[in-house]
Amino acid sequence: MVHTIEVERFAAAEPSVVYALLRDGSGWPTWSPLGSFELERPGETEREGVGAIRVFRTWPVRSRERIVELEQDRRLAYVLESGLPIQDYRAQVDLEPRDGGTVIRWRSVFGARRPLLGRLVHTMLDRFIRRLVAGLAAAAESVNGTRTMDGQGR
Repeated sequence: MVHTIEVERFAAAEPSVVYALLRDGSGWPTWSPLGSFELERPGETEREGVGAIRVFRTWPVRSRERIVELEQDRRLAYVLESGLPIQDYRAQVDLEPRDGGTVIRWRSVFGARRPLLGRLVHTMLDRFIRRLVAGLAAAAESVNGTRTMDGQGR
């Protein structure tokens, strides 16, 4: 069974600010629920470029993620190499300039061999990704020195 999680939020910050935060894995623990970061392997042409393997730890999970696509100020995509009881996980974070800010769209797709386990992981990941996106938007706005208009990210 294939599971899809989609989260969208507006950040009152330029796409370049949001993209810079996404590209810097060492900063993720400061704006997200992730506990720690380690760069296991650098990318093919740059430190955290395509091919880089980033390891994030949040007790008791240790996830290994490989960057598979980068588009300056527009997209970061990665696949899960290990860490969760799911298969074929791919996340794509798209950034769209809008109204002087950025619409962040985080889309994750994965498979599950066991339906019950898949639903459980889906529920946990949905909550986690919502926290990631909210933290990313807040961090970008903090860098930008702004706040969202209604406090809800819109």
